[in-house]
Amino acid sequence: MPPSRQIFAFSGVLTREPGERGSSVLVDFAIELGRRSERVRLTYLATALGDSREAIEFHSDRFADRDDVEFSVLKLFPQPNVAGMREHLLAQDVILVEGGSVVNLVAVWTAHGLPQILRDCWQAGVVLAGPSAGSLCWHTGGPTDSFRDELDPFTNGLGFLPFSNGVHDDFDAQPRRDTYRAMVAQGVLPAGYATEDGVGLHYLGEQLHEAITMVPGKRAWYVEPDGHDGYLEHAIIPRLI
Repeated sequence: MPPSRQIFAFSGVLTREPGERGSSVLVDFAIELGRRSERVRLTYLATALGDSREAIEFHSDRFADRDDVEFSVLKLFPQPNVAGMREHLLAQDVILVEGGSVVNLVAVWTAHGLPQILRDCWQAGVVLAGPSAGSLCWHTGGPTDSFRDELDPFTNGLGFLPFSNGVHDDFDAQPRRDTYRAMVAQGVLPAGYATEDGVGLHYLGEQLHEAITMVPGKRAWYVEPDGHDGYLEHAIIPRLI
């Protein structure tokens, strides 16, 4: 039986109250999706943050004491730190992509031939996962602040999934909800899925299998054009984890 093609695309928790769980809950969910044995092989890509040393150290420290995760990092700045990127990535169970600039992410990946390598990984059963830019990249595109503080359409996603994607749909500091729906209504973006903070989309193949949330009351949304310069939205009640 061929391996399952799995993508877990999520909106991390941007703000949380003291004592509330952080986005590591969603990362753990991705790890369990990729578990084939007691030890899960996970590679972390912080390309969207320019291979931020702080981000890499944070995740390295987080997994340092986990005997059930074999953690590695693939850096592309100033050059790849792994010889044989294709072989390395195909040997993983989970590839975790950090958030940041989705525009820069895809540009750098394209320069290094990663879009095809990642597609091959997906086809081989490696779980592709990530928050924000690490969610948008697998779709056709979505709203982004990669160009400036305002939200602009990004339409150069890898397109493994035939949908657009809106992340941080309930983030008050930017009009992400309204902007995403306007872009879909105007035909700038195709129909797709939006996630509120703490919500993730688990795809099997090219179809949504389920939405999950680590925050009670949060939702995902399917947004599509209504054919009259407007949009229709359908709430998706996620499973609480």
